[in-house]
Amino acid sequence: MNPDDVMDLIKDVSARIIEPRFRALGSGDVGTKGPGDFVTVADRQAEAEFIRLLGRAFPGAVVVGEESCYADPSLMGAIGAAEHCFVIDPVDGTGNFVRGSDDFAVMVAEMRGPRTVAGWIWQPRHGLGYQATVGGGVTRNGAPVTPSPTHPRPTGATGQRLWRGFDAAGRLAPLRESSHCAGVDYPQVVTGLLDFVAYRRPRPWDHLAGGLMLTEMGGGIVHLDGSPWTPGGPETPIISSRDLDTARRVGALWLPYTLRS
Repeated sequence: MNPDDVMDLIKDVSARIIEPRFRALGSGDVGTKGPGDFVTVADRQAEAEFIRLLGRAFPGAVVVGEESCYADPSLMGAIGAAEHCFVIDPVDGTGNFVRGSDDFAVMVAEMRGPRTVAGWIWQPRHGLGYQATVGGGVTRNGAPVTPSPTHPRPTGATGQRLWRGFDAAGRLAPLRESSHCAGVDYPQVVTGLLDFVAYRRPRPWDHLAGGLMLTEMGGGIVHLDGSPWTPGGPETPIISSRDLDTARRVGALWLPYTLRS
């Protein structure tokens, strides 16, 4: 199965299981895992189908997802440690999905040991599919995406519950709240609509696919002190950018602010 086949699989599961539930969730179809952290029947059923189909297509690979890890946190240990692993976020931006917003996505990342080797982001309502492979660059609906230069005063967004509106005393362009969906935020950075996005508590299923895309463009993900983010590392704030110098600059501006707050 090649990367295009995996994207086709993602679109198929989305069309059969996720999209029919959009704006059609019943009273018993939505639950919570914590304050503002929703889970739906679409999340659970889609993840189970991904585990089944990817497990069949890639015998021997470990397939884990956000909902599985919530039910059994020990499964997190496979991410970055298994010889071959797929990491699934069946409905990224579940809160948006529940509210009827088009800004949700399906994300899949393929890992070989600690290295992410392929990533896919599918935005069903926008009809946009992004994918990347190591050394293969990034495509959007099959067309190559080329890096855009960073603005002199970088434009960015902040993730959920993270320093909304903070602009580092004018040293950054005014910031905006993120889409509350990494599967929408990362493509906005990839395509140059944003120069960076910041998140407070990174989880691997939210960042592996998009992180590879940024790496393929010369950027990546760093903590505020400039150290690289890795799955399984500390869940401290991160900056994601297609330009590592910009990521480190933004992180350095934010670090003293977080120490004061």
